[in-house]
Amino acid sequence: MKQIKAAITGGIGSGKSTFSSYLKSRGLPVISADDISNNLLDSDEDVKNKVIKLFGKNAYKVDKPDKKFIAEQVFSNPGKLHKLNSILHPAVIKKINSLIESHYKTEKIIFIESALIYEADIENSFEYVILITADHDIRLKRSIQSGEFSKEDFEKRNDNQIPDEEKKKRADFVFINDGSKEDLFKKADLLLLSLNSL
Repeated sequence: MKQIKAAITGGIGSGKSTFSSYLKSRGLPVISADDISNNLLDSDEDVKNKVIKLFGKNAYKVDKPDKKFIAEQVFSNPGKLHKLNSILHPAVIKKINSLIESHYKTEKIIFIESALIYEADIENSFEYVILITADHDIRLKRSIQSGEFSKEDFEKRNDNQIPDEEKKKRADFVFINDGSKEDLFKKADLLLLSLNSL
């Protein structure tokens, strides 16, 4: 059985999490790099100590990461963002690899959802990279409607990511998500047909 590691990536508001959730609902394993990163910030003492050393004690409130404070620090300072990524990325990748090995015992296809596949320079770790993309204004509108980001927060984060036009050149599959969720789910079904035929 040929086993496949496929990365799902995309910018803020692109719909990559909706795409990933649909795959999960179909019974496929999806590893979330964001979830792993958040767990490490919460509970890994080595990560905690390095983050506090980088940002000071304000990075944590009652032993929990103050994500708003950390975000304000890194998205206005590319140097600090790079340093935070250098703390988190190796630990996240190590955990992802461990979970992949576990899933490989029973699964043919494993998906890894991560916004920073290209930024972390790990695209070569996967057989395929799937890019979920959408028009900038649609992504902005979705992000504001979700209540997750203000326009300023969205633009700061977006500016720290590689542009979608560059990602499109490097991805193996590109799905444009300017329509409904149902349209996106049909594209996910098409992807599964393609991967299962390999």
